[in-house]
Amino acid sequence: MANPWHTLDWQASAPPVQTPSPGAQPRHMPPLPPVTRAFLLACVGAFCFFELFPALAFWFELWPVQSGAFLPWQLLSYAFLHANFTHLLFNMLGLWMFGGELERVWGPRRYTQMLLASTLSAAAVQLAFTFVIGSNSPTVGASGALFGLLLSFGMLFPNRIIVPLIPPIPMKAKVFVAIYGGLELILGFNGGSGVAHFAHLGGMLGAWLLIRHWRSPRRRG
Repeated sequence: MANPWHTLDWQASAPPVQTPSPGAQPRHMPPLPPVTRAFLLACVGAFCFFELFPALAFWFELWPVQSGAFLPWQLLSYAFLHANFTHLLFNMLGLWMFGGELERVWGPRRYTQMLLASTLSAAAVQLAFTFVIGSNSPTVGASGALFGLLLSFGMLFPNRIIVPLIPPIPMKAKVFVAIYGGLELILGFNGGSGVAHFAHLGGMLGAWLLIRHWRSPRRRG
């Protein structure tokens, strides 16, 4: 399945072009906020480290409970590992495109809570799924956390127009989230692709539950 993270912001109705006044400073893209930058650098650093020492990756991948190789820290450590450079590239692209804006809205504390919730819920759902089907294959990658950020983006900016890589059609963020959530569910039941589709859905579930918790009237009261 094509990776959904390659998107471009699309203005539904662009304002008229204005000629900058003499001496005006050009507008620059804001720098990545600290948590997003740290997570990105940690994933890149982990990828380089395990390329040099691949035998050590065994201890940090998310192994199924019944495999005998499961360890508690794998519930978080698996998110920093990636299967190959393409896997890393698309996940970091998604982190750059969606994570930075969410961190600027939420602040580092809530944003970190969202990353943790999505990562842990993705791991929990994936462990449950591998237990049910009797799989002993490990899971790696930040995709569960990234799908949590995707759902969060769709809930915070439902009418923002984005253009996915495939299909390259402008659509609202809420539509994009619904399409990819449905595809993940269908592909998850079909199986055989080597992609942890239920981990992606688990990441979305964790994000949805946390946002519901933040928005609950009892919490506000």
